[in-house]
Amino acid sequence: MALRIVQLGTPRTPDEGLRIGTVRRPPRGVPKTAFASRDFYDVWYPELSPEPETMALAQESHRLYDAGQTAEANKQWALFARQFHKQLAHPPAERTLQLLAALSHQTNFSVGCYCKDEAHCHRSILRSLLAARSANICNA
Repeated sequence: MALRIVQLGTPRTPDEGLRIGTVRRPPRGVPKTAFASRDFYDVWYPELSPEPETMALAQESHRLYDAGQTAEANKQWALFARQFHKQLAHPPAERTLQLLAALSHQTNFSVGCYCKDEAHCHRSILRSLLAARSANICNA
């Protein structure tokens, strides 16, 4: 049994289990009835996605990386990470992380986001927070 951290919209692995979308908004232009069949998610759980103001910090860091301003981008990403950690420190989010960590020892499931690069996505932070709670995370 294990938890996978995935990019939403990518093909599922045969034993992946339930896919949870930890994104603020559903995929654009996709009917709700097709979210699961198009490998986005089975259940939408925006409570584990960055708040819009926090997400703006990550988007700015991406813009800075694209502009070649690596040092500033790294600072912006660090600010995003601090804000997102702060958001997830509140009791409802903390209970959710504890629940997911415990479930990872009982069943297969995944959590994910649309971003291509996990290193510059909130799911990298979710991965570290779940690992800190002893989640059984599949690295394949």
